[in-house]
Amino acid sequence: MIRSGIGYDSHRFSPDRPLILGGQRIPHGLGLLGHSDADVVTHAVIDAILGAAAAGDIGALFPDTDPAWKGADSLNLLHRACLHVQSLGFTPMQADVTIITEMPKLGPYLDAMAAALAREMGLTPKRVSVKAKTNEGMGFVGRGEGMVALAVATVEEHR
Repeated sequence: MIRSGIGYDSHRFSPDRPLILGGQRIPHGLGLLGHSDADVVTHAVIDAILGAAAAGDIGALFPDTDPAWKGADSLNLLHRACLHVQSLGFTPMQADVTIITEMPKLGPYLDAMAAALAREMGLTPKRVSVKAKTNEGMGFVGRGEGMVALAVATVEEHR
């Protein structure tokens, strides 16, 4: 059986942090504020995979109240989430991600993000898509206050 899940994440910009997206360090004057490395792209993929397996969400698996996850590398969290869903009888099949931000321009980094996500999911890069869009100046994203990522992932059940 093939199952799908949807993931969403958003974080505020912060001047005191690096910008990490899909495991890539992106040159920008602002990073994202969060308990881990605040990688909205990877967090959305984690939630999509967990959702597809009906296995909760990132906050349940890696709570921000646990100091073990303070400053954590989100690619490592993705790897752990994939191992978790595999232990429940599911195999990740693909992921599709949309990043919504006004700045910075992300085109040069999208392939590297997809490759990094695919590697942690045990997939070929052709099975992971990462795209970037603007919010046309609307809302908190449009005002440059933060960033959003949406993801869809499919898993195959082996029960």
